[in-house]
Amino acid sequence: MITRNLLRMWLLAILFYAVVTSAQEPLELIPEAAPIPPGLETVEFFSPAVNRTMKFDIVLPENYPASDARYPVLYLLHGFMQNYTIWGRNLAAAFYARNVEGLILVLPDGGNSWFVNYAHSDDGQTNNWEDHIIKDVIGYVDANYRTEARREGRAIAGLSMGGFGAYALGLRHPDMFVSLGSTSGALSYARTAATTLSAGIERIPAPRDPVRQAQIDAADAFISQIVAIPGFSTQDERTPKGKDFLTAEQATAYDPFAIIYNVPRSQMPHLYMDAGTDDGLISEARELAQLLMVNNVPFDYMQSRGRHNSEYWRRSIGHMLTIQHEVMQRALDKRP
Repeated sequence: MITRNLLRMWLLAILFYAVVTSAQEPLELIPEAAPIPPGLETVEFFSPAVNRTMKFDIVLPENYPASDARYPVLYLLHGFMQNYTIWGRNLAAAFYARNVEGLILVLPDGGNSWFVNYAHSDDGQTNNWEDHIIKDVIGYVDANYRTEARREGRAIAGLSMGGFGAYALGLRHPDMFVSLGSTSGALSYARTAATTLSAGIERIPAPRDPVRQAQIDAADAFISQIVAIPGFSTQDERTPKGKDFLTAEQATAYDPFAIIYNVPRSQMPHLYMDAGTDDGLISEARELAQLLMVNNVPFDYMQSRGRHNSEYWRRSIGHMLTIQHEVMQRALDKRP
């Protein structure tokens, strides 16, 4: 269900608006594409896991072209109804990545998939979105860039849907990531799905208000030109056809609150969480933090004033990225 805050976040976070007014005319909002930050490139490649051409943005260190060094990589996942361009071009992640000492930032696209392998796909689609990140994106980056292609040099994080994705994928593949991060994470997505399925309730999207839908469609027409992935640019195209989970067991297999118990203490990645105090999802971060404290699992947690919006994420990314970069540097023995 699309709330008023989510709609506002989506419209404002993805676009920059130029305001045009005159004494005789009402306020008019003209959408403009966000500028491309220094060091950011867009990569197009074929992903077998989803059987389509996909894109990701990548931010390389300033000295990358003149160096033969290898660099740690942070994979940063976007939120629901967002795309691969949001973090680097609109939410300041590219700025912070270029201002730390030696980091490659990769910004994948998962559509509205929640970054899971779908239990069932319709319309001839292939919707293995976990494999898209774990196998295809990471495999492509390691094969084509000078990365520290090992656990110690790899971290994953995300916002909202992407926060869930980072924890779900990271805990399912703890051998691949030394650090997991979530800002405003929708961490209970799979748990809620499991509860609904166990109760025999059909999981269907809530109906949309026609006025709200018209606003979404208007923004979608512009944003799809920026995404520019053939057959995967509009919100309808970016929403997988099929079912992510058919059984409660399938949902639980992605539930961070459950699968965290599957990771041996010696293999547990570094864990980071934050949320705004005016964000309803902070309750999920607090609940997971309490679970970690009861089980004596180390983690970093931060909460500060803010809502579930771009203003908060532009502040939170600098903190999260800096901490995860430092964790990788220490794991790579590059700190005293």
